[in-house]
Amino acid sequence: MKGNPDGDRIPDTPLFDRKRSLRGYRINKMAMGLSSATNREAFRENESAYLDRFGLTAEEKEAVISRNWQELVRLGGNLFFIIKISAVDPVPITEIGAHQASMDHATFLRDRLGKK
Repeated sequence: MKGNPDGDRIPDTPLFDRKRSLRGYRINKMAMGLSSATNREAFRENESAYLDRFGLTAEEKEAVISRNWQELVRLGGNLFFIIKISAVDPVPITEIGAHQASMDHATFLRDRLGKK
């Protein structure tokens, strides 16, 4: 798409297509690993070492460690997988939605979900 090197068609919303899916393979594989209690414990004990097991780039590692949900999606993270990270913290899915929309949680709940 002209003017947008990533080909995203909706402003501020990365398109999860084949290209982005392939780009996010390491992130998604790492996050899927958090389905295991043993891996969740390893992640809690030393996030950086756990991420190294999956060959994440410095950029990907920083996005995970900082819990930058919007960046994780931009880098190819599929919400189905990266939500598993929130099970370790835990973080409500609406908080992740707020981060992805670049909004604070209360505003997201009010403006996007109609909650008061």
